[in-house]
Amino acid sequence: HRAVPTVTGDTLGQSLERARVRRPEVIRPVEEPLSPDGGLAVLKGNLAPEGAIIKRSAVAPRMLTHRGPARCFDSEEEVAAALRRREVKPGDVLVIRYEGPRGGPGMRELSLPAARLIGQGLGESVAMITDGRYSGATRGPCIGHLCPEAADGGPIALVKNGDEIEIDVPGKRLALNVSATELARRRSEWQPPAKEIPPGFLRLYARLVGPASEGALLA
Repeated sequence: HRAVPTVTGDTLGQSLERARVRRPEVIRPVEEPLSPDGGLAVLKGNLAPEGAIIKRSAVAPRMLTHRGPARCFDSEEEVAAALRRREVKPGDVLVIRYEGPRGGPGMRELSLPAARLIGQGLGESVAMITDGRYSGATRGPCIGHLCPEAADGGPIALVKNGDEIEIDVPGKRLALNVSATELARRRSEWQPPAKEIPPGFLRLYARLVGPASEGALLA
């Protein structure tokens, strides 16, 4: 639609005809992209049946595939405390749950724990998985928007400390290496943790919000 007018008084097409790339190292040609892959990747698997998001362009190549033991936390505060105590070890996969749209409520942003990982020199040895979200500045193997979220009984709610988690970004896969039989047993025993939500909009939001995979819209 190059004939549409713009605020300059010219059409979009006229403006494009005058456009020049002055810094090709920043705005690269299609024939020479910065990377053959996009900046984001959607991962799926038995840990994220409806998908999870990772900013692959900010992950060190050696962490694009990773296997490690789960370290589970039921809130941002819990993982922040473990990081302050320097209890996180290279190879761990931090699982931060009950921070999704319904569980947060409001899908809390976990950029501070992610930044602390970098500050402690763990950005190339520790992965972080959450049903919450991250900011655009986050780097390292941080996987967010995991669906279904823990508050809805998603598989992330069934993970236990020590479970092996497999991350394969090139293969777009996120797997919990636990048998379906064992997961079914855990599900039969699962109860969401009690969480007091103050009366008002957040309580209404937690009751009505849909999954992040569908935009976290209010029903």
